[in-house]
Amino acid sequence: MAVVRTSRVDLHVNGNGAYAFVTQPDDDAKHPGVVLIQEWWGIEPHIMELAHKLAVEGFVVAVPDLYHGKIATEPNNAMRMIMMIGGNIDRAAKEIIGALETIKAMPNVEPKKLGLIGFCVGGLMTYTVAARYSDLAAVVPFYAGGYDPKPEDVAKVTAPILAIYGRDDESIPLSQVEKIEKMYKDAGKDITVKIYDGGHAFVNPEHGMGHEKSASEAWPLAVNFLKEKLS
Repeated sequence: MAVVRTSRVDLHVNGNGAYAFVTQPDDDAKHPGVVLIQEWWGIEPHIMELAHKLAVEGFVVAVPDLYHGKIATEPNNAMRMIMMIGGNIDRAAKEIIGALETIKAMPNVEPKKLGLIGFCVGGLMTYTVAARYSDLAAVVPFYAGGYDPKPEDVAKVTAPILAIYGRDDESIPLSQVEKIEKMYKDAGKDITVKIYDGGHAFVNPEHGMGHEKSASEAWPLAVNFLKEKLS
């Protein structure tokens, strides 16, 4: 097992209080950079575990805390907290872009085009930021609920996308997934859509509509996609 080190960095956006956790290989080599965006629960152990897994795979990973230290433990609380993001998409996007800019500036991050991966509301924000930030080489939204793009949004996306969904996700109809895929392909964008057995958040063993086989296939696919595009 590789050794990783973690730290907390201020993002210097939206006034005071924005920060991210950084997890990276404990060496002096150069590594590709990735920003990982939380689910609606906040920065719970599952999200940090995924960040550590990416660091073990050789990435410098920043996880912006969009809830600024708060974690939801039940759906009602998560719903109230996610409304803070839904009511101010621009604020959340600025913090994510702040995290991208922070790791891009790190001397041990190379190439300077980065990866972006997010889950649940983080998947929504992954799509959203992909249309606002040009220095991306790979975009991986997992079960991005609430994403209903306009053609002008799709037109702004330049990075290749691997979009992952659960077949039994009641919050994201497959008709919406097909609509998104068609919009991107009609616009000539590089998108690959993968639909796995399982419900929403099937990669999260604590809170998701889990499907162990699907999780064991989807996560390595995402990691390999990031490696390929950021190599």
